[in-house]
Amino acid sequence: MSIFGKIMSAIFGNQPASAAPAGGTASPGAPAGAPSASAPASAPMAAVDVAAIVDKAAAAHKGEKLEWRTSIVDLMKALDIDSSLAARKDLAKELGYSGDMNDSASMNVWLHKQVMSKLAANGGKLPPEIKH
Repeated sequence: MSIFGKIMSAIFGNQPASAAPAGGTASPGAPAGAPSASAPASAPMAAVDVAAIVDKAAAAHKGEKLEWRTSIVDLMKALDIDSSLAARKDLAKELGYSGDMNDSASMNVWLHKQVMSKLAANGGKLPPEIKH
């Protein structure tokens, strides 16, 4: 499963991730109901409160203050997904990052923005301060 697929699965549960990118080929403006092998193009995803789910997951990490609203590393940690630099580089490739992967700060900002945008495009309800 792709890293973005793991993020989607952690947040959306058993709902089909019909617009999860495959190898970074999905365009940023692709419709949320893009066809996939597991879901017909017309199957809309129910709105999911991303903040409620990730806040609950982050709270389970006792003694660790995870700023998932602004940090891709903390988002991945909250969801128990490998947040190593190698994993983030893989996610960047998946999502079509064209910048310098050795500039991890810029890449991380881009990744967070892209993940939040894709979650919203797939039915994720984000707090207003997160929307990109």
